[in-house]
Amino acid sequence: MTAVIVEGHHGKEYRSPQPEEEQAAASAAEDLSEVFQTVPYGMPTELIPLGGSRGGGGTRFSTPPYGLTRWEHLFLPRQLVSLGTFVNIIRHAPSMLRDHGYPPAWIESLTAYLALAIDRLADYGSVICSWNNKRETLRGTFARYAIPIVWDFTETSPLSSSTGNYLGGIDWISKVVLRNSEALQGASPPKVLCSSATQVDGEFDAIITDPPYYDAIPYSDLMDFFYVWLRRSLVGLSPEIDAAFNAAAGPKWNHAEGDGELIDEASRFGGSKEASKRNFEDGMATVFRKCSACLRPDGIFVIVFANKNPDAWETLVNAVIRAGFVVEGSLPIQTERSSRPNALTAAALSSSVWLVCRKRPAVARPGFSGPVLAQMREKIRTQMHRFWDAGIRGPDFLWAATGPALEAFSRHPVVYRETSSSGQREQMPVSEFLREVRRLVVEFAVGRVLKPATGSDEDVQRIGMDDITTYYVLHRDSFGMTEAPIGACILYALSCGLSDADLADRFDILVRAGGKGTIGSSDAGTEQDEESEDEEVADAESGGTGSKVRLRRWDQRKRKSLGLEGVGGLPVPMIDRVHRLMQLWKVGDLSKVNAYLDQNGLARDTIFAQLVQALIELARRDDKGDEAPILESISNHLRSRAGISMLAQAPLIF
Repeated sequence: MTAVIVEGHHGKEYRSPQPEEEQAAASAAEDLSEVFQTVPYGMPTELIPLGGSRGGGGTRFSTPPYGLTRWEHLFLPRQLVSLGTFVNIIRHAPSMLRDHGYPPAWIESLTAYLALAIDRLADYGSVICSWNNKRETLRGTFARYAIPIVWDFTETSPLSSSTGNYLGGIDWISKVVLRNSEALQGASPPKVLCSSATQVDGEFDAIITDPPYYDAIPYSDLMDFFYVWLRRSLVGLSPEIDAAFNAAAGPKWNHAEGDGELIDEASRFGGSKEASKRNFEDGMATVFRKCSACLRPDGIFVIVFANKNPDAWETLVNAVIRAGFVVEGSLPIQTERSSRPNALTAAALSSSVWLVCRKRPAVARPGFSGPVLAQMREKIRTQMHRFWDAGIRGPDFLWAATGPALEAFSRHPVVYRETSSSGQREQMPVSEFLREVRRLVVEFAVGRVLKPATGSDEDVQRIGMDDITTYYVLHRDSFGMTEAPIGACILYALSCGLSDADLADRFDILVRAGGKGTIGSSDAGTEQDEESEDEEVADAESGGTGSKVRLRRWDQRKRKSLGLEGVGGLPVPMIDRVHRLMQLWKVGDLSKVNAYLDQNGLARDTIFAQLVQALIELARRDDKGDEAPILESISNHLRSRAGISMLAQAPLIF
């Protein structure tokens, strides 16, 4: 114990702990055995899962390597005494409520609400809780979807009026109950089932699902933090509750039954990534086929999805097609709270894509890549204009436009293409189709940045710009020169046919700015940002690694061959030529500027001129340094050089 925080006349006051306070904390261990003697299942000795690995190689649980291997290890002795005492008290609630004449349904509900308050008490009463220096308040265990090791933690009193107290939990739960009760007034009561999606039967007009997000979050593993306390609080309350909490931990994947939580988590398959991915894809298809079987012929199947991971989208689309559905419409709907922690510190998706599907007709025939891609391009053009005009940008725009593209592809049970070598048909992979869609969307977005909207479809056509420059413009428009989350940048890179590692290590475009990850090498003197109090290290629904990157400034690109020769024999990217020109202009050697323009024919290159003008607008928006003035001077000089060139080429008339 290093400090005690109390309420003072002018806010929080901090002082050293007194001997009696340290003694009171230490003596709690003596009461543990007595308290948990009457708690069902005793101390929470269940193991903390060792999985929680993510596609980027990170983990959601970092406490086991430090010796905190059981759920009991996440609490101080007096925190355990407090939680155990509340469990014992609440277990007397049913008999007290019966004595006061409450009906069985009320007894079950009220006891469950009281148990939920214990879970909230555990959330704000573990050794993972830390102190928010800016707001001077307690931060709970789950500041993000993970259980990390915390070196300096904060303990609150459950009987105080401070954050994390028990009555505060009761208050929050009662507000939720009241709000939900008001929303249900006048409506038919819902029927809530605790069941596998593969076990539901019936006939429905509509099925709406928010499916698992691939490898993003191991929900059932994280749920065990709360599960172990609910199990001890509620056992014996009713047969249904006893059945739901029969196991020692929340439902994982049951290999014997071939059912359970769907997540791409290799630790549940002996460390095999291939087996885990295959199981996830097959499981999604199985559930979607079950949904199709339960739908009326004219019923609709709605999928809510918000994930930036291309693999997650590929898996989803494969499942939709294998289950016999056709995507008939899609809408990006802003479903995420703008002030949530992840939105404040990362480029998490702020909207979800809602895919509206119907059953594919039994007479549907296979399709061929040429006509299907042509239908996709025709369909997507109108939608991209609509989404762009609605203000959808960044990763949201990329995935919002994916929905309409799927309408053409999903109309066929399979899409074939002809191989160039043998002329035989082979199935077109969903991944290839999605790459084509992403590329088209990227070209549209970059085209809108390079020139104002004209109201025509001209800006959707291929703009003739290299991949590296395309990525630079897309990144610059979305994030400027500030730090950007690696998840979105990986998505943009893939859409341009590149990798994030190449952009950092080979092409000198990106530089690591902070967070965890392996991309690139940071500039000398670049400060590593501390994780903010509310930061999510990667968006829970993004599948990113937690890294942050930024674009390297034009005056930080020091490669001697910049703008003179491409990397690995590739053509010189346009952005390299722009930055070379800027460096020459900064030095003030106009003869070298003119020579460079003439040698590369840049004065007459309309795409190059548009790129410079777009960078001027982006630099003005970023409002940093002398980038915009230099670019404006180069733009004026380009126009003058273009005029000289036109005069030189004009025929002489005598």
